Amino acid sequence: MASTWKVTVHLFDVDDPRSDTAVTNAHAVLTTSSGTTVDGHGQARRAPRDVDVPEIGEEIAAARALREIADRLLEASEIDLADVARVVSAPNGDIPSGSTITVAAQPPSI
Repeated sequence: MASTWKVTVHLFDVDDPRSDTAVTNAHAVLTTSSGTTVDGHGQARRAPRDVDVPEIGEEIAAARALREIADRLLEASEIDLADVARVVSAPNGDIPSGSTITVAAQPPSI
């Protein structure tokens, strides 16, 4: 089975009222093949003494937004795996030794 997930990252600058620099923001949206969406946000702020290279701020903000998505996907998969393990476990809650758990690809429950 093959599927394609898409990620869109929107980058934008907002003036920082505390200084005379802009803050770079990123909003990333992952869309699964079934249409489930997971989003993440990231931000980067340039220190006044740093050289102004906008691409660096964009990279940092985008990376932080994508990391948030990755963290959410991992959390969802841990919950989903725990749910599957409970269903196939023995009455005492232990998974019998030698058992194999096969998880069908389904959208994350986020």
